Amino acid sequence: MQEPTTFAREAKQLEQLKSLVADCLAEARRQGATSAEAGVSLEHGLSVTARMGEVETIEHHRSRGLGVTVYVGQRKGSASTTDLSATAMRETVEAACRIAQYAAEDEYAGLPDRDMLATEFPDLDVYHPWDLDAETAINLAIGCENAARQFHPEIVNSEGASLNTFQGLRVLGNSLGFLHGYASSRHSLSCSVIGQRGDSMQRDDWWTVARDARDMEAAELVGRKAAERTVKRLGARSLSTRQCPVIFAADIASSLLGHLIGAIRGGNLYRKSSFLLDHLGKQIFPAFIRIREEPHLKKALGSAPYDAEGVRTRPHHIVKDGILESYVLSTYSARKLGMKTTGNAGGVHNLVIDPGELDLEGLLKRMNTGLLVTELMGQGVNPVTGDYSRGASGFWVENGEIQFPVEEITIAGNLRDMFMNLQAVGNDVDLRGNTRTGSILLDKMTVAGN
Repeated sequence: MQEPTTFAREAKQLEQLKSLVADCLAEARRQGATSAEAGVSLEHGLSVTARMGEVETIEHHRSRGLGVTVYVGQRKGSASTTDLSATAMRETVEAACRIAQYAAEDEYAGLPDRDMLATEFPDLDVYHPWDLDAETAINLAIGCENAARQFHPEIVNSEGASLNTFQGLRVLGNSLGFLHGYASSRHSLSCSVIGQRGDSMQRDDWWTVARDARDMEAAELVGRKAAERTVKRLGARSLSTRQCPVIFAADIASSLLGHLIGAIRGGNLYRKSSFLLDHLGKQIFPAFIRIREEPHLKKALGSAPYDAEGVRTRPHHIVKDGILESYVLSTYSARKLGMKTTGNAGGVHNLVIDPGELDLEGLLKRMNTGLLVTELMGQGVNPVTGDYSRGASGFWVENGEIQFPVEEITIAGNLRDMFMNLQAVGNDVDLRGNTRTGSILLDKMTVAGN
């Protein structure tokens, strides 16, 4: 529960930051800008790392910043500072205006259309400060790591446990009259340990993250999961090269949707560097797939009432019945494409794929024989062609049951085929990020081993 005194303090700071942004915009007009936008942030938090039962680091961090973008006609200039004084603000505006004087004209540059800006600001419940002192944080981190180290005799070493808290204020304004700010928080705890069985050594981890510390998994549970995952990987072997079905575990399946968003992001589209160029309105997934943006979910990590330009966010389908319904556009990229912004300057806000009826165990049984991938390595994805090739590790599955852990393999395919041959989405949805998805079963990929 947030203390009334905390609320009052944050409310006062928000008003001060709004006043600073308003002064910045007025100064930009005074210095000759035809339009401008400015944003200011004030953040603080605590980070603690423990390893082998001892404290490694304790950091209290504070940051603040002011960024301003001015437009002189169609010329754009930007500057920023960490000094929030009135003098520094004026100098920052002056620097942005000076840059704009020398910038090339760009017919697509400028603020969003006024009617696209947010005018309603729902309470998304994203601010839950954690009044955590260093001693309590240390005890939580050590307790988490101890639970991992004591889980099994084969856990022989540790990369440590880390606890991080963050809370901050952000205000955004522009010369069209938009001026708004709000507070947010984010807290996380992670643990990584090393196991050994004979000559085989493996590491794995687990983590929990939430806006509200009360929604995080218990420290001991995080540690035990990290250790359990590590022990399961011991004795891993490679596979011979083959083609087979593949399941991406829920905590890495979000990477597949990340490649989708990259392919339909405005910047890649107007540069013609996307394998989904000109695919709007076309079938790119099986008909049962629905992927949507849900920016107003309470307490969700990606929730926001507006994007980085102040454009209102809205729930909408990106893929419906397998058909690409929407690109991901900022004002600039939308104008380059002759379209309207989708409120995605700065990225997507809570990407959700509709889950199916099966949990991971059910997906394994449906797959029968194939590969369960639990870790990906490398960046072997070509956004222009969709060619996909990444190092992987996980588990070999036969008759719907895990048989043994595997490592030193590569999985390969093409994202177009991978999307169209998606067989099922699990209901084991991972809520620990901006993308919410269960495990994903793909019909066939090439697995290269020894």
